[in-house]
Amino acid sequence: MSLFRTKDIDAMLAVARDDGLKKVLGPTDLVMMGIGAIIGTGIFVLTGTGALTAGPALTVSFVIAALACGFAALCYAEFASAIPVSGSIYTYSYATLGEIVAWMIGWDLLLEYGLATSAVSVGWSGYFQSLMAGFGLKLPAALTAAPGSVPGVKTMLNLPACLIMLAITWVVSYGVRESTRINNLMVAIKIGVVLLFIAVGVWHVQPANWQPFAPFGFAGIFNAAALVFFAFIGFDAVTSAAEEVRNPRRDLPIGIIGSLVVCTVLYVVVAAIMTGIVPFAKFAGVDHPVSLALQFAGQNWVAGFVDLGAILGMTTVILVMTYGQTRVIFAMSRDGLLPERLSSVHPVHATPYFATWTVGIVFAAIAALVPLNVLAELINIGTLAAFTLISVAVLVLRKTRPELPRAFRCPGVPVVPLLSIGFCLFLMAHLQALTWAAFLIWLAVGLVIYFAYARRNAVLHNHGG
Repeated sequence: MSLFRTKDIDAMLAVARDDGLKKVLGPTDLVMMGIGAIIGTGIFVLTGTGALTAGPALTVSFVIAALACGFAALCYAEFASAIPVSGSIYTYSYATLGEIVAWMIGWDLLLEYGLATSAVSVGWSGYFQSLMAGFGLKLPAALTAAPGSVPGVKTMLNLPACLIMLAITWVVSYGVRESTRINNLMVAIKIGVVLLFIAVGVWHVQPANWQPFAPFGFAGIFNAAALVFFAFIGFDAVTSAAEEVRNPRRDLPIGIIGSLVVCTVLYVVVAAIMTGIVPFAKFAGVDHPVSLALQFAGQNWVAGFVDLGAILGMTTVILVMTYGQTRVIFAMSRDGLLPERLSSVHPVHATPYFATWTVGIVFAAIAALVPLNVLAELINIGTLAAFTLISVAVLVLRKTRPELPRAFRCPGVPVVPLLSIGFCLFLMAHLQALTWAAFLIWLAVGLVIYFAYARRNAVLHNHGG
């Protein structure tokens, strides 16, 4: 039995046509889903941390991170148009690189999506508590943060982070059409808030604050790029919707590339304005940098809208990432690599109901009990690994299945996939050694589970694959 056995693409497409999921999504839904996943903690929280690392050159850091994502996005778009099946890079790897690679990247995605929802829930909690404090409402200190996350304060759990995770889990479990409608509304509002910040903030920029432009040199720019890469995570979740899209071969590439372009432009403009209003050193210890910039400019009334936009922005990130994770689990379970119950579809809601509530409860607990700084870099390294693999897989698919119909073809092959691999590995090299250690431990646990359970329960194994 080969560790590198692959799934037949035609058989995968046949299964996807009769999976019980509703085909209801269009291109606008997918673009809004991508924006919903991308614009959140990255723009409302990490811009301050990135500015401390790169200074005003944070705008360049965003461009570098966007290039790494952009090259990978072109690879994702080709796969999404050729193999419109749930599971994202897990499914694409199973069709090209083999079962053990697919399992490991699927295991990696469980970490990426799950910790992303937990991390964003913690950020959401901070903004929500700030907004409530404006109305004179405060939770007991013990319920405001994870244990040990606030020096000198005894905290037990982050209750708001836990509750928002459970609320989003209920929405996602209820139905994809309903989830999408809620997401589209919140995305429209948060884009409006970002545009309001740009329209108001641009008049308060002091060009002197952009000097020196790169106080920490190229090292600072690259380190910030590795950090703010987190801000772009999410567009790949669009591919997880493949089996719920009316015309996936056409609409998935639109959703992937369209959402990434919109968000890159907004990130660069916001970073430029923010560092133009506030000297970058003043962002130290600040977890709401965008609203701080408006307060600095004396525009407190707009700062309140930004807080609201941040809350909605992070809510949509949690929603889309939870959705993406459940669809990856659904695909892995359907292939026999995870227990069969996880791919059961609810007879009324037509969603993987059990899988959705299982991951929702687990990562709600993590959001309640684990500090934000522990979560962020682990998410980055998991995503960079996935982006590297999708780029390798495109090269393999071009060689093994050149005749496969592709509504979208990644341009500049092999140069673009190789550039994607190079950018991702470069950014991974700028992550901390502790992050690498934790990531490798996670992969080692995944290998144990693969050989102990997944390999012998795989559908391909039981059918002599």
